[in-house]
Amino acid sequence: MDPLALLPTCVVEALAPRVGAAAIRVLRSVGYEPHIPDGVTCCGQPAWNAGAVEEAARVARTTLAALATEPAVCVLAGSCATMVRVYWPELFDRVGDPDAAVAAREVASRTTEFTELVARHLDRVRSPGTGERVAYHRSCHMTRELHLRDEPHEVLRRAGCDVEPWEADDRCCGFGGLFAVVEPEVSVAMADDKLRALPDVDALVGADLSCLLQLEGRLRALGLDLPVRHVAELLDPGR
Repeated sequence: MDPLALLPTCVVEALAPRVGAAAIRVLRSVGYEPHIPDGVTCCGQPAWNAGAVEEAARVARTTLAALATEPAVCVLAGSCATMVRVYWPELFDRVGDPDAAVAAREVASRTTEFTELVARHLDRVRSPGTGERVAYHRSCHMTRELHLRDEPHEVLRRAGCDVEPWEADDRCCGFGGLFAVVEPEVSVAMADDKLRALPDVDALVGADLSCLLQLEGRLRALGLDLPVRHVAELLDPGR
């Protein structure tokens, strides 16, 4: 099995460790031996998105050091994968740290998002054929920055899910890191508008836990008990 460094994201570690455990089982089932390197913390995205560049660099530098010697990295969220692949080099250039910028570019070249990596091994994905009808939320960074549109659908269908058409699937959920804190009324309105277009499904799924927490919170506020799941949970061979 190929060694693989997993960046589970601080949101998963703090709020839904079950998602990280499921992802590890999925990655093992498709031929990897994942591990979480010592020193991995946050990617620095919340601070970066808020314009706190120096603070973002201080946070990201710790995780960069933990990943610098890893031959391959998998990130369990499109937003954090975007930070590592797209914005880390820019971040360290901006703070005037050329050595870190070089290391960031090297790590970025070896980094994949979770569904992107699993989609390369569709023949190994568990296919129970349960026929669950799901609505897939296309998170903003993953869709617009990493250009990953087909991969999540491919792995979900391979796992036996029917991905139902959702006209609002690529609308923002309204979370946006600190945006939900700074503009709570707008954030809630965006989520509710998206959920009004939700088709009749068995579950709402996505590949970014932060988005899913936002949507689940609004579902519950609206009195709806629809299950909300990360893609890793649906692919989990231990399910």
